[in-house]
Amino acid sequence: MQNTTLTVVLGVNARPDQLETLAREAQTHGAHLIVLLLSETAPVPVYSMGVGELSTYSLPAGWQSDVDEARAAVEQQRKEFSQYLSDQGASADVRAVCGEATALRNTVARAGLTCDAVLIGTDLREDARLFEDIVHDALFDSAAPVLLNISNPQAALAPQSVFVAWKAGLPATRAIRAALPSLRAAREVTVALFDPVSISAYDGENPGTDVAAWLTHQGCHVAVQQYASGGEDIATAIVKRAKETGAELIVMGAYDHSRLREKVFGGTTRSLIEQSAFPVLLSH
Repeated sequence: MQNTTLTVVLGVNARPDQLETLAREAQTHGAHLIVLLLSETAPVPVYSMGVGELSTYSLPAGWQSDVDEARAAVEQQRKEFSQYLSDQGASADVRAVCGEATALRNTVARAGLTCDAVLIGTDLREDARLFEDIVHDALFDSAAPVLLNISNPQAALAPQSVFVAWKAGLPATRAIRAALPSLRAAREVTVALFDPVSISAYDGENPGTDVAAWLTHQGCHVAVQQYASGGEDIATAIVKRAKETGAELIVMGAYDHSRLREKVFGGTTRSLIEQSAFPVLLSH
């Protein structure tokens, strides 16, 4: 986490004291926080009356006042967060973002282009649709990895034990590259393969040895583990095995299959996003 820039995405019900530990860690490691406070408003409900050149448009009574009230509330929230983080001595930039869902998603994606990771607060889970949209935009439209379920920032941002769910491909490789600073500093890194299929032309005799050799050269303390799922859901198996190893963070590539396929049939990425019990770093 040393000298990194971390974008923290929170909702309207977030409180400044939720960032106490994160602010302390940021100060200790010289990190900079970009805090985005999201407040979603309803789309502009424009009604058309008349036909052609004689038509006019109008807004329903009360809509503008609701929007103004939401903007005032999130601006007050921004001031409270700014003052709190300043009092904590943390380097931080707090931004209030009020608008339609599309504008909120675009703001998160843009912030993810110029930071080292996007941390999405658990309070956003209160609105499942918005939470899913924010996660997907951060994964697909920004260059930063996504951190979820970070209730203990000290353990998740500087973990002593990391569980890497490895499946050869671009998403998993990008997740490892994003997590390399944490992997180097960790006491142990478990590279886990579930129901591995050995292809000698690519993996050699033992799947996982190639990525383990790479991480060892990077200075990581690596152990390769191969697990049989036994018909168990892979996401459940990942969380269960991560707990058994004492890991403080799961690192995994996201959406090796398409979003549509996972939305219809389910999948490991979708299940890891939906679970809220274990910290996870995802990258696509």
